[in-house]
Amino acid sequence: MAPPNPKTELSSASIDSDEIAKFAAMADDWWDPNGKFKPLHQFNPTRLAFIRRQLLGHFGLNARERQPLGGLRLLDIGCGGGLLSVPMARLGANVVAVDAAFANVEAAKHHAQKIGLDIDFRHSASEALLENKEKPFDIILNMEVIEHTADRNSFLISCAQLLAPNGIMIIATLNRTPKARALAIFAAEQILRWLPPGTHEYDKLVQPDEIRKPLEQLGLTLEGPFGISFNPLTRLWSESRDVSINYMMVAKKDKL
Repeated sequence: MAPPNPKTELSSASIDSDEIAKFAAMADDWWDPNGKFKPLHQFNPTRLAFIRRQLLGHFGLNARERQPLGGLRLLDIGCGGGLLSVPMARLGANVVAVDAAFANVEAAKHHAQKIGLDIDFRHSASEALLENKEKPFDIILNMEVIEHTADRNSFLISCAQLLAPNGIMIIATLNRTPKARALAIFAAEQILRWLPPGTHEYDKLVQPDEIRKPLEQLGLTLEGPFGISFNPLTRLWSESRDVSINYMMVAKKDKL
């Protein structure tokens, strides 16, 4: 198969070309813990702990094993520079990581090769995987991407169709609330400059029921939302009951 052409834009219902260009322009910064993605590096330990706990519990895996996800097929959709793909591969998962920005995929590939990890990074989208009859995944990580799509329902439906029976999908996003507008967008982007201005658009933020309803209509079982909060004094993230800004949800597909 010929390698993807970086000048060729992907086309699908969920792809927002402006959003893709925004993150592609920052691709070189993905693995700089003090760069433009510093908030994600700070956020990563909390979301990784949540993901690991959910996966171990769902599949009944041994937490003491070095690679408990061995034998499980995992899709990291909207993988960016691979900040989740890398630890999932280290836990033993067979990782396919997909992003619609070619520059992100190249940055992720370069980092994985540098540290000796075999991860299948692809310049693609969820709808394209379906069209190509991709084998279903046991795990889908759908993290901080849905708020950057052009059509959230199309995106969610395609992800659900890629999930194998007894599969689990973990979704993380920002809630569309006045508090999120004030703190996650205005304060974080315009005042504190934790994120580049324009990273998030308020109207594209997603409320929990906007995730729950389309997935339940497809027969998936939803758990959550589960809140994640930032303490400005300790500068640490932690799981919380507050879902008014950052939250995660868990979607599960029944066994056959």
